[in-house]
Amino acid sequence: MKKLPRDHNLETLQARVTGRVQGVGFRAATVRQAHLMGVQGWVRNLEDGSVEVVLQGTPDRVDRLLSWLHSGPPAARVKDVEHSTMETERRYDRFEQI
Repeated sequence: MKKLPRDHNLETLQARVTGRVQGVGFRAATVRQAHLMGVQGWVRNLEDGSVEVVLQGTPDRVDRLLSWLHSGPPAARVKDVEHSTMETERRYDRFEQI
């Protein structure tokens, strides 16, 4: 991560995706979609069976990926996506699966 200059137009969101989202390629598909959409951040599985995602980019790109999370890859069955805005203190330079 890099320190942000004061004049940035970045939005950072944290999301939790529930449903059948583990063991179906959700994280790998999220990485691919993030790369296609120009969004940075990360995705990881949580012990409760959900997936946590941090999205960072311009508001329109973040919104597009957030919308995609509601359906995910074909094998996934998304039940819910909860998200909240985070303060953008640092800049992610890529999107990765952790």
